[in-house]
Amino acid sequence: MATDESRVSVRRFLKRLTASEAEIEAQELRRESDEAGGTPAGMCLRGELVSISGRLRTVVYTPRTNLPTLEADLYDGSDVVTLVWLGRRHITGVEPGRQLTVRGRLAVRDARKVIYNPYYELEPPR
Repeated sequence: MATDESRVSVRRFLKRLTASEAEIEAQELRRESDEAGGTPAGMCLRGELVSISGRLRTVVYTPRTNLPTLEADLYDGSDVVTLVWLGRRHITGVEPGRQLTVRGRLAVRDARKVIYNPYYELEPPR
């Protein structure tokens, strides 16, 4: 007779076997974020001082007449947070696919989570 532990193990295996690549990536990012001590972005609320660890999906320079900005979407497996560096055109190492941990106060702009001028730490490439 199978034990509860072996049933759970078989269920996890079957779930992983049938999961899409996006679901597997999200699970891995959530695990890595937990290991880095980050708060899941999906649980963060406006006005909170947060630490989020994830992978950059996009990095875009937005030239504006009065203040250029560098914007990046950070995904941690639970939600996306847009990082906005005011007055920056480029930051070495901040590029799509790069892992990083950010800290800052969470704001909401156009119904999206945003951190302006976050403190950031680049994680070593994997």
